[in-house]
Amino acid sequence: MLKELKEAVTGSAEIAKGMGVTLKYFFKKPVTHTYPDEPVEVYPRFRGRHVLKRYENGLERCIGCALCAAACPTDCIYVEAAENTDEQRYSPGERYAKVYDINMLRCIFCGYCAEACPTEAIVLEHDFALAEYNRWDAVYNKERLLEPHDPPYIKLRSDEAFVESHSWSKK
Repeated sequence: MLKELKEAVTGSAEIAKGMGVTLKYFFKKPVTHTYPDEPVEVYPRFRGRHVLKRYENGLERCIGCALCAAACPTDCIYVEAAENTDEQRYSPGERYAKVYDINMLRCIFCGYCAEACPTEAIVLEHDFALAEYNRWDAVYNKERLLEPHDPPYIKLRSDEAFVESHSWSKK
């Protein structure tokens, strides 16, 4: 009898404790981000969407060496190289990436591909909006990766100073 009474009291205390947390935030103003109307702040080292870079003269940085594909732990990058000719020049080297595909459904955004690239052709930029309706649209081809990408809904947060923002966590 005493054991059941003790369990009932401790159980009631735990329920009251949980309801106290609920009531604490019930009358506070909710924290709401109006994405994509307001820009979302991300840190400069955030790794998001892959982008293939070009040189200032318009030539592709990728030389088709496939070191990014070799470094990828999930094997989501496929590179097929071809030879440059004097009539058809895509990159400053002897070779270029004829086919460059990234399966974003398999990517874990580790950044190994960017670290392995000797020409800094592949970079992980700050875009996080990568949802697709069709799974085949999540396979990014070379043309999609080469197009300039600067979404208006992303703002870089300063890495220097920590700015405390209101959240649901304890202070």
